[in-house]
Formats: sequence, structure tokens, C-alpha cells
Amino acid sequence: MKFGEQLKSSLIRDYYYYYISYDDLKADLKKTLKQHSWTEKDEERFVGLLEAELDKVYTFQKVKNGEIARRIKDAEREVNAVVHQLDLNDPPTEQQFEDLEEELSDIIADVHDLAKFTRLNYTGFQKIIKKHDKQTNWTLKPIFSVRLNAKPFFKDNYDVVVVKISKLYDLVRTRGNPVRGDSAAGGAQQNFVRQTTKYWVHPDNITELKLIILKHLPVLVFNSNKEFEVEDSAITSIYYDNRDLDLYKGRLEKNEGAEALRLRWYGGMKSDLIFVERKTHREDWTGEKSVKARFPLKEKHVNDFMVGKYTVAQAFEKARKEGKKPLKEIESLEALAREVQYSVLTRHLRPVMRSFYNRTAFQLPGDARVRISLDTELTMVREDNFDGYDRTHRNWRRMDIGVDWPFNQLPPKDVERFPYAVLEVKLQTQMGQEPPQWVRELVASHLVEAVPKFSKFIHGCATLLPDMVTQIPFWLPQMDVDIRKPIMAHYGIEHPAHYGSSISGGSDDAGYFDEEELVGDGVAAAAGSVVRFDSDANAPTSSTSENAPLLAHSVPKPKNTFYKPVHFENLPPALGSTFSALYNPIANFFFDVFIKQVDVSTIPAGTEFISDIKVPKGKRICVPVRVEPKVYFANERTFLSWMHIAIFLSTIAGGLLNFGQGASLEASLGFFLTAALTIIYGLFMYLWRRYHIRHKDAVRYDDMIGPTLICGAIFLSTAANFYFRYTQS
Repeated sequence: MKFGEQLKSSLIRDYYYYYISYDDLKADLKKTLKQHSWTEKDEERFVGLLEAELDKVYTFQKVKNGEIARRIKDAEREVNAVVHQLDLNDPPTEQQFEDLEEELSDIIADVHDLAKFTRLNYTGFQKIIKKHDKQTNWTLKPIFSVRLNAKPFFKDNYDVVVVKISKLYDLVRTRGNPVRGDSAAGGAQQNFVRQTTKYWVHPDNITELKLIILKHLPVLVFNSNKEFEVEDSAITSIYYDNRDLDLYKGRLEKNEGAEALRLRWYGGMKSDLIFVERKTHREDWTGEKSVKARFPLKEKHVNDFMVGKYTVAQAFEKARKEGKKPLKEIESLEALAREVQYSVLTRHLRPVMRSFYNRTAFQLPGDARVRISLDTELTMVREDNFDGYDRTHRNWRRMDIGVDWPFNQLPPKDVERFPYAVLEVKLQTQMGQEPPQWVRELVASHLVEAVPKFSKFIHGCATLLPDMVTQIPFWLPQMDVDIRKPIMAHYGIEHPAHYGSSISGGSDDAGYFDEEELVGDGVAAAAGSVVRFDSDANAPTSSTSENAPLLAHSVPKPKNTFYKPVHFENLPPALGSTFSALYNPIANFFFDVFIKQVDVSTIPAGTEFISDIKVPKGKRICVPVRVEPKVYFANERTFLSWMHIAIFLSTIAGGLLNFGQGASLEASLGFFLTAALTIIYGLFMYLWRRYHIRHKDAVRYDDMIGPTLICGAIFLSTAANFYFRYTQS
């Protein structure tokens, strides 16, 4: 859909006259260029038009922001007054709470509308400037970017507003009795075992997603005693690895016991508490869950700890003396610290990559059953010295940047700014409980795109160190595919009924594609599709699931899985039509029963797929393949079956040789050669399968040649026996 049409179908009626006049600007460009070549006078006039539009949008956004701030302040006063009544003899009525909930819902809808207004107008300015530069050959983008930054209507951060509304809505939703508990739930734990699914969120959908979630879970504030600041949501991690990138490869291939080692802190660079974390991957067949374990360390001791000068005993000496933690817990942390320190020293690990993001976490305090986090402004930064330049200067982290996103002071080769936000849904379902219905609806909506096993560490290494990696994650070649989907009807933020909806009625038709692009046939594919891979990468496909894997609008389809009617053109017309009438219904029936119903996950790895993914030259896509011990045992059982057949054939050969008469020698020789062939072939297939299983190669493990050859050899040996006996008699 072209942007002009998208703007018309997505705009908010109440804000109609404050949007950028995109169509008028485009028409002015077209009209002027039709009359004559673009001149300096035309440029001045057009810039004046843009300035007027910018003033209009900026002024309205500023006024609306102030209005929302005042409404939140009034709502806060009303909520506090109603909650205060709970302590009096005259408690509030249910209707009072319902009225407050509707008022807050309307404020939430206003925040959503303003965020949508902002994003749409910013896109409009970018589009019209791009069109201007392309059609007139006059470069306006860098000049007008300065003017945009002078009136940055698009840079407003709604995190502070979301936190305030969340607190008020939680008070009203719980009727003045919010869940109490440790606000740092999870922060005080040392080991985490959760079922985690990850999703990408387009910037256009971030604010709406936050507003939807806060209606069910409050924003988790770690320090409720101070006013929330944007810096409070910053999380930074320094990932360690060696020159061979062993940790990267292990995490990418999901090897049993693969580790990721990182140092993490919360907030700004002045944070004194550093968490040393180790994530360990466990295969399902082990019966264990992947776990994240960590221990705290003072920033001033990090360098000495990583080189072995600061011992584990010194690190936990104070904790032992104070006795605030159980002795067993301290001993467990000490064991973890020793293992981490030993791994760093023996494997020559050093800082390699930094990840930075601002996290909004949603969770009931003290209740970790459902935890949702949304990471925005995700950025990866190089920390290595592999190219000869020591960025950390022998420190455990580089000091030329802090939490000043987007880190414009860094050279392009040192920074990777991720285009999407990352949503993580963490559920504790070990007791058999199902995820809440609203969570299932959320992850199946148009707002998110599931990306199984997405990793910030893996993505950072693959993009920042392209010359050092040959294997890349499956999502990397698809980064240029737009993840936005058509808006789902009756899902999202709406004004309460009596307030009246201010959103235009054409939103169902709203597309999210570049002006020059048209919606493809597969764009509207529903959530629940399959991951698509390039056929040359030998990557197995992932079966359909409730959580739609990456790029639902790019569904791979095996070739020749659609039935084509056969026309017998070489026969006389009457006879050909008769054969067609008999053949096609039967063939179509077998197609429906045996082909059409085949699950994509059962298709052999060699199958070609219709795909436009281009794998970079010299790289191959790595798709984690789970290999359980029973696979090795199955291979051994198959080998033993081949040996059983070989022994049976050799027994026949021995019987014919010892007890037969006449042509028995020739017959026994045939069975002996067949037995020998069986042993050699069975041993070869066993070793071949074991090699590919160990390397997790996506190849065909079934055998269509061997059994046929052995059966043919047995048939020939038996036929030879009959032949020789017949000719002898």
C-alpha cells in the first residue's frame, strides 16, 4: 500500500487537520516539475511549505502532550482520593472504581493515538523528503533533518507516562489492593528457570504493546522510592568470548552445555554493582532446564577478578562475615565464581561485544509466574581487539560510551543498531498451568513477530564480526523483510464505548509497506506459519505452531505439492478425455490423502523451497538441531539389524557348502558374497550416519538404496541356486 493511502486509512479523525498534508505536498512537487525544471525559487517555496507543516505537527503534539499530562495528574488525584476512602468508614462504591477505570482507559487510548500520530507524521516527512530528493535531484534530507531535530516531536519517550499510568491502573484494577512483594522479584534470585519465547516488535507498535500489557500486568519498578527516570530502565551487558569465538559457536549450534558469559549492570555508568552471569544451555533429553546463574561483584574488583588477582574467597569474605545469606547459598555462589574465573583464564576469554537496551518489565511484584519484558533501543557495540585496536584498553569494558543511545560518537563498524524492539514472554509453567488467555492473544496478534531462539549475543557477533564467522543465525538474511502485518480487527487499544472511537474506520485495510511496494499475495498470512530458509543452506523447516515463527508472510512451500490435472494430449480427443475423466479424480484423491495433509516438518531436508532469501557468500545458515541419545541408539540398532541379516545369509552359505551336493558350492558362494556385501554396506552406513548426527547435519538419514541392493543380491543368489540345481539335474 502506498503511504498516501496508508495515511488516509490510519489517521485519527479528531486529529485530522493536524497531520502532514502529504498529498498536497506531493501534488505540488508533481505540478511544478510538470511545468518546468526545479529551480532555487521552487526549493525555497517548497521548504517553506514543509516548515509550515512541521510547525503545525509540532505545536499540536506539544499541546496534546500537555493535555495528557494534566489528565494524568487529575486522575492521580482522583485515584488517591478514592483509595484513601478505603481507610474511612465510608468506603468507595464499585461504580467509582469503574468510572476511574474508564477514565484511565481513555487516557491510555489518548497516549496510543498520540504515539500513532507522531510515528505516522514522522514517516510522512521522511517519505516526502525522499520523494523530493529523488524527483528534483536537489538534496534536502540533511538540511531538513536539522530542522526536524530542532522541533523533535518524534523523539518523545512515553516510558515515564506508561509507568505513571500503570501504577494508577493497577490501583484501580485491584480496587486499591495491589499485589505487594519484592519489586526486584527476579533481581534477588540467583538462578532462573523459565519457559521463554521471544518476539520482534516494530517501532510503530511499541507504545500500543506497552499500553495493552499494562492493563493486565503492572510495570515493574525496582526502586519505587524515587521518581522514575529514563536511565533507570537501561540495561548493559558485556559478553566475553575468545578469538575463535567458541562461545558464539556453541550458543549458535545449541550444543549441550554451551555457555554464554556476560557482565551486566543496571542504570548508568555510575552503577557500582556488577552481576557476573553465566547462561548454560541444556538439551531436553538431559532432563535439566537451561539455567542462568549469577553473582554480584563490585565494579572496582572486576578487572582483578577476571585476571585472577582478586580471589573468590576475597569476593565473598564480607558476605560470610555478615551472615545475611544462608551458608549453603554462599557456597553455591562461590562454586559458580570459581568456575567462571577458571573458564575466563583457561579459555582466554575477553570482552567481545556489548549489548545496550532500555527495558520495560511487566510483572506482579513477588510473583514470577508471568513476566514480560520489552527491550527498546537495542544496540550492539564492539568491545574486542581482534582487528588490532584495543577498544577497552585492557579494561573490562570500553569507557568512551555510556548509556547515551544512539552512540553517535562511534564509527559505523563498531555499532549495530537493531531496528526492532525485542519482547520476551517468560512463563513458569512447570506446575502444569496454562498461559493466560490474554498472553496467548497478544503473541498471536499483528503486533509481534515470533523469532524462536533469538539472541542478542549471537546477532551482535554475526553482524559486528562478519569476517570471523562462517555460520550465521537463521534470522539474519531476513532482516530486510518488513515484519509489519495487516491490523487485526477488534484487537488493540480503543476508547471506552461512551467516549466514542476517534480512530478512522478504514484501519483494517491499512498496510505498512514502502510507497513503491505493493502488498504481496502472502502478506496477510495468519500467525502460525513456518520459518522459511534458503534451500542451499540445507536447513530443516520448522513446523507450524501457535507462536508464529519468523516472517509469517513468507511461507515456504515445497515444490510439486499442488495437483496439476493431466491432459492426455497425444491420444485421440475422445479417448484422451475418457482417460482424463478416470485418472484425474483418482490422482486428486491420492493427493488429498497422502500429500496435501503432510506436515511441513516431515519433509526431507533435501527438498527445494520457493524462497527469495539470499545467503551471504561464504556463509551458511545455522539452524539448531536437537539430537537426543536415542538417535545414536537407533543408529546402532539399525547397524545390528544389518549384521543380523549378514549372519543369517552366511549361515545359509555355510549350510549349502557343508551339506549341499552338486552345484551347492556356486550357490553358497553367492550367499557368502551377499553376506559380505551386507556387512560392508551396513558398517559404511553406520559410520556415515554417526558422523552426520554428531555434526548435526541436515541430510537424509533414511536409506532407499541399501535394502533394494541387498534384496536384489539375495534374489540373484537364490535364482542362481535354482539354476545350477536345474542344469545339474
